[in-house]
Amino acid sequence: MDLTEILIGLTNTKKSPIVICDTDYRIVFMNDWAKKEYAPYGGEALIGQSLLTHCGFEGRTKVEMVIEWFKENNDKDSLFCYHKDESNTDVYLVAIRNKDRELIGFTGIYESRDPETIEGYVFD
Repeated sequence: MDLTEILIGLTNTKKSPIVICDTDYRIVFMNDWAKKEYAPYGGEALIGQSLLTHCGFEGRTKVEMVIEWFKENNDKDSLFCYHKDESNTDVYLVAIRNKDRELIGFTGIYESRDPETIEGYVFD
């Protein structure tokens, strides 16, 4: 079984955008949710483009600072960025590292603070 196919399938189960960039800030992957969420900005066509061209000055500066921090601190893998009140979601910037702990990319992770309302293990 192809690990790439498994990982793409896994990311597509998330109901939040997953955009993965390399260390040159180039978008190399978007899950299905991200393609829909960012459709007004190009959706899937954003793959291959620089993330930084789609950030304002403040956002660009913050992303660059965090990525440099990840490069300098290979024991750090995640940094809380902000809270989205409208969706009660915390947003983190997360380092993607190789087996030698070298930074090879990064992504944003959205974590909802709302508890699940569906009853667990209910089968019809």
